[in-house]
Amino acid sequence: MRSIPRRSFVPEALGEAAGGDAALPIGERQTISQPWTVARMCELLEPDGTGRVLEIGTGSGYHAAVLSRLFEIVYSVERIPALAERARLALRSVGVENVHIKIFDGTYGWSEFAPYRSILVTAGAPSVPEPLVQQLEEGGHLLLPLAPAGDARSQVLTRLTRRGSGVARAEFERVRFVRLVGRFGWPE
Repeated sequence: MRSIPRRSFVPEALGEAAGGDAALPIGERQTISQPWTVARMCELLEPDGTGRVLEIGTGSGYHAAVLSRLFEIVYSVERIPALAERARLALRSVGVENVHIKIFDGTYGWSEFAPYRSILVTAGAPSVPEPLVQQLEEGGHLLLPLAPAGDARSQVLTRLTRRGSGVARAEFERVRFVRLVGRFGWPE
């Protein structure tokens, strides 16, 4: 994480705040996660420097940049075109070249490059999007903030690991993310 300047991924007016451990607004009613959360989510993916990872919710591009140091290739889906374009520029500005961004409904995943070693969702979901589970490789992890009680404010960081035709599930700490909007998420 020290090799990725977080300041490059936040609005210029928030440059000084980028060094702190807090979520910050990035426009379009979205946020960049606090560094601790980014680190924790990366840790739970158990990266080994190889394979493909799919990120749902590019946002500022910061988390994708960190993932670029932990996986061979990062595919990231963002539904908001303005954020996707700013993320592309920010990634280019820090020399990250192994991140590919698509503007689309991330709840469908990006099946063209599946299966993935890991899939990371950076927005709170009401349930597990089934297309994402189907795009995991055997033994792969899907990590997402899950709000199964239907309350978008009450989320638990949840990891599903694909085991044959099923999944093993583990729950971790409570988190607070923006809502995952899309066909297999929350309505607009």
